[in-house]
Amino acid sequence: MSQQYTQQPGYGTPAPQPPKKRGVGKIAGLGCAGVLALFVMAAVATGGDDSSDTSNKDKAVATDGKPGDDNAKKAGAAEEKPQAEQFRDCVAKGGTATEKAAVEHVTKVTGADKRNDILDAAEVFTDFSGGLMGPHQGEGKLIASAFTSCYESKNGLVTVYDKDGELLANANY
Repeated sequence: MSQQYTQQPGYGTPAPQPPKKRGVGKIAGLGCAGVLALFVMAAVATGGDDSSDTSNKDKAVATDGKPGDDNAKKAGAAEEKPQAEQFRDCVAKGGTATEKAAVEHVTKVTGADKRNDILDAAEVFTDFSGGLMGPHQGEGKLIASAFTSCYESKNGLVTVYDKDGELLANANY
């Protein structure tokens, strides 16, 4: 006796798949990604460093002041202080003892005065060395934490750098 194998329908050849339709959500998502990329490119293009710029940008400040600076400080408002000095003043008012000690090593702060709650990116420069895996990583985290206590943003990122421009820490603020 020979056995005959009957082939059941659906076995052997797969049913053809219908063509995929591109959804409205996918198109809208790609459009939003394009707009976001445009904002990022615009931010990068305007964030360049121009050495001939004479605007009132933050300059690196030393921790000890000059004797003739008292009149200039009294004449100017708090907004005219360098951002590093404003940051140190804020931490001196409400920071912990360890945050105050760490913030003494801050040499420059940029981006803290221009917040739009979309792409806020502040940078804090210090006189530490060693980068992310160096011995001052803890102080970098303290500085980032102190920054988040002083400044608020819906979508901000503060990055703390050492003296060589290497990353020490970062935090959302």
